[in-house]
Amino acid sequence: MQDLIIEAIARGGYLGIFLLMVIENVFPPIPSEVIMGIGGVLVGRGEMAFWPLLAIGTLGTTVGNYVWYWVGDKWGYKRLAPIVEKHGRWLTLDWEHIEKGTAFFRSHGQWVVFFLRFSPFLRTIISLPAGLSHMNVWRFLLFTAAGAAVWNALLIEGGRRLAPLMERYDVAASWTVGGFFALILGFYLYRVITWKPRGD
Repeated sequence: MQDLIIEAIARGGYLGIFLLMVIENVFPPIPSEVIMGIGGVLVGRGEMAFWPLLAIGTLGTTVGNYVWYWVGDKWGYKRLAPIVEKHGRWLTLDWEHIEKGTAFFRSHGQWVVFFLRFSPFLRTIISLPAGLSHMNVWRFLLFTAAGAAVWNALLIEGGRRLAPLMERYDVAASWTVGGFFALILGFYLYRVITWKPRGD
């Protein structure tokens, strides 16, 4: 299975990486760990280059996060609430997440936009509180791009180092990648099924 996934991303090239990273930061359940990690495998195989991949992946991350920032900045709480209530299931997002993210943002300051880019917690959702709090857009973009560059560089390098092992242990790698994707899909479906609107 991993060969099929790697081949699909390889065929998409840098533009495909960019689009996947935008989508990953707007709509689940495609994780950046998979996209940039496989990009790193392609770097290890000589099919992509480290710096262009880092640049395009970071740009995609920044654009995707800007979408959520823009939504928060332009729509505000009153316009956003009914949309989350109606469509939050498919984004695995509820109003409690937004309130917690906003409280975290306000209590820890704007630097969390940078530090959470390489954290598994609130990594994307923090963009929404930043917009709702009307953080300066250029500061938001700078912090987002800088944090994303650190995270993406680690993922690419990790994938590059794994490339020889994946070649050597092809069968085990295939089962591992397949299991990882099944876990991601299962978790997303679980979140969709168990999602409840506010007040239920």
